[in-house]
Amino acid sequence: MSLVPKDELQAVIEARRELGSEMEPAVIDAFVERVERRLDERAEERERSLKRKREHQKEMVLGAMGISVPLLAIAAIFTGFAGVLAVCAALAVIAIASAR
Repeated sequence: MSLVPKDELQAVIEARRELGSEMEPAVIDAFVERVERRLDERAEERERSLKRKREHQKEMVLGAMGISVPLLAIAAIFTGFAGVLAVCAALAVIAIASAR
């Protein structure tokens, strides 16, 4: 998605030519305002996307922490050190996957 479509830019250039030099500042100001508005919309969308990603990461980490204690206890009781290592490896994979 381009910031300014080519046809819109052409329309502004044509309007500038047709209206003459006395209206040129108004045409340019209106065009710049549209560009600034689009930039603001993109920045807001990036902020929303980043917030959604952070919320997802938080949910994944809290979920992993919530299941880690019982899994570690069960692994320690029934399988010993190898089970504890397997649970830790699984939790590490969850943390790495949620960080992306």
